[in-house]
Amino acid sequence: MNPKGGEKPKSKITASRKLSLKMLLLTRACEDLEKERQDREEEKARYLGEKLPPLQLSGIPLNELQNLCKELYSKVDVVDEERYDCEFKVGKHNKDIHELKLKIQDLGGKFKKPALRKVRVSADEMMRALLGSKHKGSMDLRANLKSVKKEDVKQDKVTGSEVGDWRKNVEAMSGMEGRKKMFDTAGGAQ
Repeated sequence: MNPKGGEKPKSKITASRKLSLKMLLLTRACEDLEKERQDREEEKARYLGEKLPPLQLSGIPLNELQNLCKELYSKVDVVDEERYDCEFKVGKHNKDIHELKLKIQDLGGKFKKPALRKVRVSADEMMRALLGSKHKGSMDLRANLKSVKKEDVKQDKVTGSEVGDWRKNVEAMSGMEGRKKMFDTAGGAQ
């Protein structure tokens, strides 16, 4: 319908009308909040009036005052027990809610993977973990390397350092025979 396609159609309500509607909504919300607060205060006053009647302390003998204190103390104990029971029930319900949320996540298949920590494990520990009690001894990774005698290394250096006439080497290596000699010497060294 809109010829430009990307633009939103203009609202039929004017800006001043929108502003007045927002103001009406905000005033209504403020009135409702104030009414809820007053209702809570009235409920609290009614509850306290039921549970705790006004005290008449003037002109009471000492033993009656002590009995009154004992009664009040027992009532405080009862209320404290009720509060503790309510807190325990709330905690239990919260725990149940949490467990049910986890079950829902499991059923939905959307499970957040925990962040994994980097762990350094030696080769021995890794082998022990994989093989269990079958793994014996330490795993020396250098033992499997090829051992080279020092004398062989010295001979290679000596033969490599002897330099003859380069023209003889070029003539000897030229052509297919020279390439064959290179491959033969390289293959024979192994």
